[in-house]
Amino acid sequence: MESDELVVAVAQHAPVPGDVAENARRAAALVAEAADADLLLFPLLSLTGYDLHRLAEPSAWTIPDDPRLDVVREASRAHGVTTVVGAAWAGPDGRVLASVALSPDGGVEVVGKHHLSRAERELFEPAGPAHPVDVRGWRVALAVCFDAAAPEHALEMARRGADVYAVSALYTEGQERRLDVHPAARALDHRMYALVANLAGAGPGWRSCGGSGVWHPDGRRVAAAGAGAQVVTARLERAELDRLRAADAAAGYRG
Repeated sequence: MESDELVVAVAQHAPVPGDVAENARRAAALVAEAADADLLLFPLLSLTGYDLHRLAEPSAWTIPDDPRLDVVREASRAHGVTTVVGAAWAGPDGRVLASVALSPDGGVEVVGKHHLSRAERELFEPAGPAHPVDVRGWRVALAVCFDAAAPEHALEMARRGADVYAVSALYTEGQERRLDVHPAARALDHRMYALVANLAGAGPGWRSCGGSGVWHPDGRRVAAAGAGAQVVTARLERAELDRLRAADAAAGYRG
């Protein structure tokens, strides 16, 4: 059943490099802190940090039924929060750079990145389009980093009925404008809410620009993080989606 509101939390998170178990424990603690939220979104590779050299270690990869994620599964169940973590995922269909949604009912949905960088292509396989994840009747499309820069990705998610476009990302210093334009454009073009969870801190050759946040379907930013590790929240209203979509339809822009 669709809810009138959806409370979302976006974690600007600085992972412990390469330590999946510790990052899962920290994610579970943030789930407890964001217990009023329906959805908690973490950044790109939130379970390892963005250092592709560390993926030479088998322990840096997450697998189906990985026991290290049990603490996140339990926290999600206990608090009724759908938690999306970023993982190097090794599944039966191959290795993908993934957003992994852990639902309160125990469900797991893995959405991989399609638009891989040159270095990522040596480790991961490009993923195809996925259906949005259901969160209290809201259809949440998961996007992984550069997928949000490709307009066709959001277009396909809109065609699949997305209400929310949730991006797990790494935007670095000097990319502040890209970080604002990408989600604003996707939200405005398709009358979706947009979320971006950006990595915090720094890694080999990069430093985060911060700026995680939430964008309204009219393109306005409605919540913003600063530079460090933090969580920002927002309340999404279905009436706003309905109002804007109805106005577009009346003008002949939708459908």
